Amino acid sequence: MEHILSILIFFPVFAAIVGLLVQKDAIRVYGIVVTAIEFFISCVMWYNFDVTNGSMQFTEFVPIITQYGISYNLGLDGISLFLIVMTTFITMIAIIGLSETRDLKNLIITVLFLEMAMVGVFVALDAIVFYVFWEFSLVPMLYIIGAWGGNLRIYASIKFFLYTFTGSLLMLVGMLFLAYTYAQTTGTWSFNLMDWYMLPLSLSTQLWLFVAFFLGFAIKVPMVPFHTWLPYAHGQAPTIGSVILAAILLKMGTYGFIRFSLPLFPDATTVFMIPMAILAIIAIVYTAMVAYAQEDMKQVIAYSSVSHMGVIILGIFALNVEGIGGSLFLMISHGIVSGALFMLVGVIYDRKHTKIMSEFGGLAKVMPMYATIFGIMLMASVGLPLTIGFVGEFLSLLGFFAVSPTLTAIAGLTIILGAIYMLVLYKKTFFGPIVHESNLKLKDLNGKEYAALIPLVMLVVYLGVHPKPILEPVDASVKQLVQVMAERSVTTKAQETIARVNTIGEKK
Repeated sequence: MEHILSILIFFPVFAAIVGLLVQKDAIRVYGIVVTAIEFFISCVMWYNFDVTNGSMQFTEFVPIITQYGISYNLGLDGISLFLIVMTTFITMIAIIGLSETRDLKNLIITVLFLEMAMVGVFVALDAIVFYVFWEFSLVPMLYIIGAWGGNLRIYASIKFFLYTFTGSLLMLVGMLFLAYTYAQTTGTWSFNLMDWYMLPLSLSTQLWLFVAFFLGFAIKVPMVPFHTWLPYAHGQAPTIGSVILAAILLKMGTYGFIRFSLPLFPDATTVFMIPMAILAIIAIVYTAMVAYAQEDMKQVIAYSSVSHMGVIILGIFALNVEGIGGSLFLMISHGIVSGALFMLVGVIYDRKHTKIMSEFGGLAKVMPMYATIFGIMLMASVGLPLTIGFVGEFLSLLGFFAVSPTLTAIAGLTIILGAIYMLVLYKKTFFGPIVHESNLKLKDLNGKEYAALIPLVMLVVYLGVHPKPILEPVDASVKQLVQVMAERSVTTKAQETIARVNTIGEKK
């Protein structure tokens, strides 16, 4: 088990290189087998994970450039555990349900390289290694959108790359400054995140560093007003690109806030708590209204994704165990539900070659199983109790209630607004008269689509009823994170704020 994280990172790359030798007619099966093995390895890792230990596990350390303290440093805790499991699971499901036929071999190989980068981001404990994986993840997604996307694919892919790359450069400046500050303080360079946790930083230093990291993470989430690249990326990306983008890549931004911003800049985090919450609420309400105005099914789900990411941000900046734990659960929930919804849109697009809701109507009569699964995912998206979507939203809002009941009440509008635009989408698409006779010939789900969607439905129901398998491992690491924040705070106000919101949370 000592090298399981390296195996998880580099097995997809090795398989991608071997895949160059695989015949084109066998590449789909090869891709499914490879991603299934990767998912199995992540499950073995989960099985051997100590849920009572909030510290890093399965750590690996190999010096790379000792003069500047750069090392191949990996580790895993409850915060990143399920993000890795979800990454391997969603990648496998996306390839199982893959409908793209054009240049399939290159597409699957590209996805395997992307999987390597995404896993690397969630286990890297050295800032430079983290940054390399973070930036490398842009390249496969840029290629997926640009090579297999729609008519505006080049514009969408370039906009995606420029937005995310620009934010990442500012984050790199912050990382270099932290390493330099560590060298000035201790006499040795280090890019080890665990070393940085021990670094004393003044409030003024924390404030500008928080902003530098904020731009890198906020663009990736994306937070309003940095969200404009996402609808283009989703609208032009092939189905597998949208599934992976919504389910996994966006979570890299929220994970960055939890892994870097909160423990490294606890005083700045408390200063920006309310401004971040306001930005999150704007995203929740504004993008929900924009989603309601859309006629394209995929655009509705794309803007819905931004709205739900706002709830995740709200939970993170509650700065208590309930809020952060709820936001992590909501990351998993959003990954499963949004991934399934984009896959479902892809199913109907493959049959009809349009995503405009007015082109449908009455699909429940023609495609009853498709309508049923879409309805289940829709209910999970709007946070129906006993579905996976309810647990994360409830805990995130509960956590922030300790900070501001008023702002929490406003944020609660996401449930109402989400229900409105999603039910309107469902009504226009699945009920009423069948507008076009050609829709009568549409076929219901096939075996490949069942194989991809049924596991997602099972998770939506099971984890909605029994969320403990995820919440328990997350809890110990989140408690340790909050403790690190309290210990590293240099201002009395930050210490009091963190203690207050956690005390109220415990009483609740």
